[in-house]
Amino acid sequence: MSNDNPRLLNPNPNPERVLAIPVKKSNPVELYRPLRKLVKTKYSESDAQKVESVLETLNKCRSDMVERGDLSLPELRDCLIHYFKCLCMVEPLFTAISSDSELINFVWYDAFYSEHNNGVSSQHNSIQLELAAVVFNLGAVCSQIGASYDRTTALGLHLAMDAFNAAARFFLKLWKDLTKDVSATLDLTLLFAESLHCLFSAQALELKSQQQLKDNSSSAFQKYRCAVSFKSASEHYQRAYDLIVGDSVATEHIHKFDQTWITHLRQKKEFFQVEARQRLSSVQPKSRPRKSFSSICALDHDAESVTEKLVRGICWRVDQWMPKLEGVYLDLVLSQDSPFKIMDGGKLVANPWDMPPPYPTNFSIPSSSSSSHILALPLKKSEPLDLYESLRNCFVLKYSESVAKRVEGLLEMLNKLRSEMLRDDLSLPLRRDCLIRYYKCLCMIEPLFPMTSSSNPPIFVWYNAFNPQEKSSQHNIHLEKASVLFNLGALGSHIALSCDLTTIQGQRIAIDALHDASYWFLILTHEAEKASATIDLSISCTQMLREIITAQVADLECNFPHPRYVSVSAGCPVSVLYRKAFEMWTFGPLAETRVQSLIPQHLVSIIRTCLIEFAPSDVTEQFLTGYWKAAQFLTGYCKGQAVLPVGCQPPCLDLLSKAGPVMIKDGHLVANLSGSDIRIGGDQLPGDHSNMAIDQN
Repeated sequence: MSNDNPRLLNPNPNPERVLAIPVKKSNPVELYRPLRKLVKTKYSESDAQKVESVLETLNKCRSDMVERGDLSLPELRDCLIHYFKCLCMVEPLFTAISSDSELINFVWYDAFYSEHNNGVSSQHNSIQLELAAVVFNLGAVCSQIGASYDRTTALGLHLAMDAFNAAARFFLKLWKDLTKDVSATLDLTLLFAESLHCLFSAQALELKSQQQLKDNSSSAFQKYRCAVSFKSASEHYQRAYDLIVGDSVATEHIHKFDQTWITHLRQKKEFFQVEARQRLSSVQPKSRPRKSFSSICALDHDAESVTEKLVRGICWRVDQWMPKLEGVYLDLVLSQDSPFKIMDGGKLVANPWDMPPPYPTNFSIPSSSSSSHILALPLKKSEPLDLYESLRNCFVLKYSESVAKRVEGLLEMLNKLRSEMLRDDLSLPLRRDCLIRYYKCLCMIEPLFPMTSSSNPPIFVWYNAFNPQEKSSQHNIHLEKASVLFNLGALGSHIALSCDLTTIQGQRIAIDALHDASYWFLILTHEAEKASATIDLSISCTQMLREIITAQVADLECNFPHPRYVSVSAGCPVSVLYRKAFEMWTFGPLAETRVQSLIPQHLVSIIRTCLIEFAPSDVTEQFLTGYWKAAQFLTGYCKGQAVLPVGCQPPCLDLLSKAGPVMIKDGHLVANLSGSDIRIGGDQLPGDHSNMAIDQN
């Protein structure tokens, strides 16, 4: 982040041009020493030891963000996201800084014109300025990622569009949530934040309209969708233009940065206004549907866009593989992919942003021998299956050998994960991570099915979890997805049962694990409609299991001294919730199947436990609150919502990160092992070990 970066933009406007902005620059600052001293003073030395790893990581992130000039755009994005999470974790500390505390001086320069007289922001102990500047830079980096892609290819167009959408969402957060609390340079004002949000929304919509035009569909519905994209792009370009030219100071600021910007915005808004009017007028009113839903398009004859469509599969199914926000605490304890960990005693351990997980330490769940009302649901079993050969042959037959090579990294990962998830010796955290990774890969290959062109399609065989004598054998990928979702839900109940409920940490892990299980079963209700299988995957059974989990969560929350969640069933007696689950099992459609299970007896025998006394919360709890805030900000989750709203990070951009199991490299999907040995169950995964770079124009 040196201050002598060249201008990013071509001074000659042209129809293919897109705008990107530079990142804000900052002066170095030492954070570890004053913040650790503050924790020691406010809490104790033992508390300072609990969080010093996070403080060290915070300091390293900022140093790398400011001083390292060798970072690629994806690496800089990873660093900024990691730093933002750390900042949110330490934010409560800044409210405790007193006049006699050591000053932390944040200095940031205007991104557009740092040489200007008013181009410097300097504030003492202002974490609001730091947060706003980091979010600005996240938007700026995403804008540069979008501009760097070759948009003549289907994959490049898709990734550029998602990158501009990500930039727009970061600037939306900056505009709505952060700039109002900051007195800073012009680039961090409400006016500029809104104008940048509109600009990158317009560019994303422009690329979306190009994508729709390339689909070459003559249907009235597709024509209408394309016309709407043109109209939306026109409105956003108009708003961005009006905000800039309507303020003389902003106009002068932009002119000093790049004189072609305003001309470019005017040309774009005029072009899209004309195109939108013409396209909307050519569409008959009766062909304009009130509501439309995106669906995964099947892989067609266009070999060039195969990778793009596999990537699109994971983007359109993000709501089916990302757990609810209630699982944040759970992930910090169990997940091998999380950059932060909670160890015994409440100590927070952080991996540096450029050292992806897994952790070298073998983490386990704090176990308890005490009895509880939590019911561990049985896992579904499956027959082994070699997916690699059948899926690869499908690509060869439908496209070519070269196309198959472009995706074989994904297929190797998929096959490895399926084999690993069937192992009986995996710990609960490893099995959960393996299932989530496998489910992401299944979402990517879903467009392949049904594999009508394959001479040897895979046959998925799964046994009934409650009656192992029954099984389903199908070519239907929805049976595979539904079974994985069932096992994710069941694993949540196993994790909850293993927790020590006499501690705050164990109680919170158990509650998170049950929320996690409930969410997977909720997604299963939608997937079960597409899979004709054994009774354990039926909608009736899934709804009954969710009722049991709801009762168990309410039971635990009643005994929790400082509830972190507001349960939808908080006002309902726990016994009533258990009774409802019992009646669904014994008197509904499930009773007619005569499923052999001990669940009804378990529900009948439940007796309410006594209240438990807990140790008081400490600094770790405050840091966790900050982490939850960061996760909510980045993912777009809202507390209590069951549906995933739009977040700041499109999932396809995670395929640029070194922390993920699969990445995009030169248009190929490969197993991502750069920077660390990513292992599942101790065995290294196959794939490309080389570094990833963005396709340049």
